Amino acid sequence: MSSAETLAPAAPNARAERRAKRIAKHLTSFARQHGGSADGVVEYVGQVATRIVVVGADGAWGDQVAPSYAVGRRAAELAGLTLHDSFEGELALKVRTGPYEWKRMAGIQI
Repeated sequence: MSSAETLAPAAPNARAERRAKRIAKHLTSFARQHGGSADGVVEYVGQVATRIVVVGADGAWGDQVAPSYAVGRRAAELAGLTLHDSFEGELALKVRTGPYEWKRMAGIQI
């Protein structure tokens, strides 16, 4: 094996990249519909999934689920999200909740 072969980067996982691009399309569309830019957090849901929480410039929020942290992170990067380490502080203050969320939160406590 030549030294050029050992230094060559590994080929990216094509399936994971396709998934990331597909998720990124949804995130980009969301951002476009809600002020043109968006912030996000990539969070582990468990061993088999990752949740990307996205908050638009207008305060609307949503989420997408990715099959792995790497795919979720890549999708967020492709979509141009401003990524945060956690969903608190400034990011949490941007979220605008509506009657649906308040009704669900109240229903959980009853």
